[in-house]
Amino acid sequence: MASSSDRAPPLERRYGRLLSCSLPCRDLSLQDFMAAADGQARCYWETPNSRLAFAGAGAAIELMAWGDDRFRKIACDASALFRQARIDADMPPWAGPRLFGGFSFRHDFTPDKTWSIYAPAHFVLPHYQLARVDDEAWLTINAQIPPDEDADALASELQTALREKIGELRPLGGSEKLGRAHEKFVSHSSHERRGIREQGAADRATDMRQSPLRSVSYPMPYETWQALIETATTRIGAGELTKVVLARAAELRFAGRARLLPVLAYLTAHYAGCYRFFFEPRARFAFYGASPELLASARGKRIDTMAMAGSIARGSDRDDDLRLGEALLDSPKNRQEQAIVARKIRDRLLPMTDTLDIAPTALFKLRHIQHLHSPIRGRLRRETGILPLVEALHPTPALGGDPRHRALRLIRELEPIPRGWYGAPVGWIDAKLDGQFAVAIRSAVAQEARVWIYAGAGIVRDSQAAAEWAETALKFRPMLDAHGG
Repeated sequence: MASSSDRAPPLERRYGRLLSCSLPCRDLSLQDFMAAADGQARCYWETPNSRLAFAGAGAAIELMAWGDDRFRKIACDASALFRQARIDADMPPWAGPRLFGGFSFRHDFTPDKTWSIYAPAHFVLPHYQLARVDDEAWLTINAQIPPDEDADALASELQTALREKIGELRPLGGSEKLGRAHEKFVSHSSHERRGIREQGAADRATDMRQSPLRSVSYPMPYETWQALIETATTRIGAGELTKVVLARAAELRFAGRARLLPVLAYLTAHYAGCYRFFFEPRARFAFYGASPELLASARGKRIDTMAMAGSIARGSDRDDDLRLGEALLDSPKNRQEQAIVARKIRDRLLPMTDTLDIAPTALFKLRHIQHLHSPIRGRLRRETGILPLVEALHPTPALGGDPRHRALRLIRELEPIPRGWYGAPVGWIDAKLDGQFAVAIRSAVAQEARVWIYAGAGIVRDSQAAAEWAETALKFRPMLDAHGG
C-alpha cells in the first residue's frame, strides 16, 4: 500500500506495470462472486435498472491521497497506472480494468474511529473483476509486473489463472467447461462435485442471513437538532449564506457480524433506480449504499449529471402519491433548494463545456421518498476524464450549501460528528480516465457488528426543525429497512 505524495517515486517504480487479461464467463453471478470473496477486499457497482454492473475481489493496487489536491493526485496516479498498462485487446471495453473507490466529504478529513481505515482519497484496482452487461459477463484479472518483464509470456500465465478461478467459481453458478483447469476440476466424481456445490450453497445461505439487530440509537437528540436548525436559519437570515445541509446519524448494533450481502440484495430488489455501491478495502470494514444522485459521468467529451433537492414522502395510494408529488412541485422552499443546486452546477460546469442542457424539473420517485430532479447533459471542450468534473462539482449545494466555503465552515462548526465519506463522491475510473460517480447518500459504514447510517436535510431561510427532523427520518428508512431495522 502506498500513498500519493509529491516526493514519491513514479507510479511505475512503485507498482510496476499493469497487465490485465479477461475471459468470458456468462454463467457467473455477481452475488456468487461477492460471496466467494468474503474475507478479501471487495467492491461493487451497479447502475440504475441493473444494465451495467461490476464486482471486484482482492487488491492488485491501491491508490491513496491526502490534502486539498487529492483529486489531482489520484488523477495523476491513475493516468500513470493506465498509460503503461498492457490490456487484453480481446475483452469488450466495459470489461476492462477499473479503479473503484471515492473521496471523503472534506479534504481535511482525519479518520476517526468510525472511518479509521479510509483515507481522504482511496481507490482499489481489484485483483479479479467481474463485469456484466445484460446477459454477458467477463472475468478480468489485474496484476502488476516488473516493467522489463515479457508481458506476452506473463499474459499466458494470467489466462491460466483466470481459467482456474472460473473453475473454482463455476460450481456456484454453472457447470460449463472452460480450459484445462476446469476440465481437471470436473473430473472429480459426481459425489465430490455435489459436496462442493452443497457446501457453497450452505456458505452463501449463511452469508445471506443477517445477524439479529440488537439496537438502533440516534446520538443526536431532537433538542440539539433544533438548536442547529435555529442557528443555521439565523445565519441565513443575516445574509451569511443561502443554504446549508446538516446531517445526523444512527448507530445499529448486531448480535454478530453485520452481514452485508443481504443488504445489497435488498437494495437491488427495492432501489433498482439508484446507484448501488459497495467499497470494502479491508475485510469487515465497508462503505455502501443506494444513491439516487449522480454526481458526474464522463465518456469522452459527453458528460451527465443532475440537480436533485427537496423531498417528500410517497403516498399511501395513487391519489395520495399524486397529491404529495404536486405539493413538492409547488413548494416554494423546495423549489428554492432545487434552483440553488441547478444554478450552481451550471456555474461550475460552464467554463469546462461547449454545451450544457438542463432539463425541466420533474419528480424522481423512490420506494419511500420522492425528490425534485433535473437531468443535466453537456459536452466538454476537451476530454479531461472524470476527476476534474468530480472536483468541480463536489460538494454540490445538495450536500454542502451555498456559498460553498461558508456552508462547509458552518457544517464543521455545527455538526457534532464527522461525515467521513457520507455525501462524498464514490464511483469508478476506467483506463481512459472516464468514469461514473454518485453522491454517497442513503449510505452506511460498517465495522464488524456495528453500522452507522447517515441522513441530511437542506436548510434554507424558512426551514423548520420538526419538518427537517422528519425528512431525515424518512431518509434513514432505506438503509434501516435494508438492515432489518
